[in-house]
Amino acid sequence: MTGDATSKRCSPIDPAGAPLAPARTDDASQAKIAVRIEGLWKTYPGNSSPSIKDLSLNVYDGEIMTLLGPSGCGKTTTLRLVAGLEIPDAGNIYFGDRPVVMTSQRLALAPNKRNVGMVFQSYAIWPHMTVAENVAFPLKARKFPRKEIKDRVGRALDLVGMGGFEDRHGPLLSGGQQQRVAFARALVTEPRVLLLDEPFSNLDAKLREQMRLQVKLLQKRLNIAMLFVTHDQIEALSLSNRVALMNFGVVQQQGSPRLLYEEPVNEFVRDFVGRTLLFKGKVLTSNPSGQLAIALEGAPDCVVFGRTYSPGGNKSGDLVYIGVRPEDVEILPALGSSMPSGMIGGTAEAALFIGERIEYQVEVDGQGVVVIYGERHHPVDEGSKVWLKLRADGHSAWASDLSHKDA
Repeated sequence: MTGDATSKRCSPIDPAGAPLAPARTDDASQAKIAVRIEGLWKTYPGNSSPSIKDLSLNVYDGEIMTLLGPSGCGKTTTLRLVAGLEIPDAGNIYFGDRPVVMTSQRLALAPNKRNVGMVFQSYAIWPHMTVAENVAFPLKARKFPRKEIKDRVGRALDLVGMGGFEDRHGPLLSGGQQQRVAFARALVTEPRVLLLDEPFSNLDAKLREQMRLQVKLLQKRLNIAMLFVTHDQIEALSLSNRVALMNFGVVQQQGSPRLLYEEPVNEFVRDFVGRTLLFKGKVLTSNPSGQLAIALEGAPDCVVFGRTYSPGGNKSGDLVYIGVRPEDVEILPALGSSMPSGMIGGTAEAALFIGERIEYQVEVDGQGVVVIYGERHHPVDEGSKVWLKLRADGHSAWASDLSHKDA
């Protein structure tokens, strides 16, 4: 089957030739390495399990690398190890070719010797100091000349849009202004790497969106390496060049945001990054590269194509779950008694107007209840019969907990 044919229909013609390209690997940037982490381990006193387990990753010049994951996954510990606020039990950290931590040689440079800037979750703006004094603090601590301090502070404040606020005190600033001052203070020493520890978490939703854009534009202007920690998927997907998704101190998958979203390597990645609908189906055919043609339960004439991520793969006749993103399903009013080929039927039990879209709770034939995103200009009535049209390919497939013998 050709890719063109597949994009226009959902049918079992030549399913062994499922029209999927080989899995993307998202090769690392060819830029110079700003931070190299090798085999880090860290266990805090009193804990039986390590916070970080054999962690290795690179951060490149000119990129935003995000550590994403739930609370307690080890992302903030990693950031603190890079900053020098914690010392690892084992492993090495390099800034470029320069070692800053080598545990085998008991080398661990102090934070002020690492040429990093850091923006904390709380901003840490001193209320008794003016904006200029806050930004100048790291320069004074390093005994920069007074004239250079003044010039650098002015440039840093202009860079973050806070020029003219030099004499204002911290308590008189809004949350967004305090955050920009924190960025200016982190940048004033012209660091090799900027470390960001959930810097948007104290802002309201609208201001977060504005600050994400400003940070992205700032990073492009400076072409600086940023290591960014967050538990917010939107921040990670929208800001990052690459994402390392962590759980229990281990990187589950790293690569571009699109790679993690479209090609998750395990169920944790699939369910943590974005929203996933699970449809049941039976494998019609498979090939050695892991590509599958799958007939949907409840609509056996509708076949979709996906890639298996189950250990050992899947073979013909296996029952699987198909991981489908909500935006890859189109909801249509059921017109007539005959459902078109390549669709599956259901009933729109509830409709929630969200603003930019409508979210429907749909009881799908042979599947159960799922939530589908609909286009707000063409609403579907609650209680009405609907047809669902799934994107023909590009899905992930996972082993079902049901035996294919029961199918």
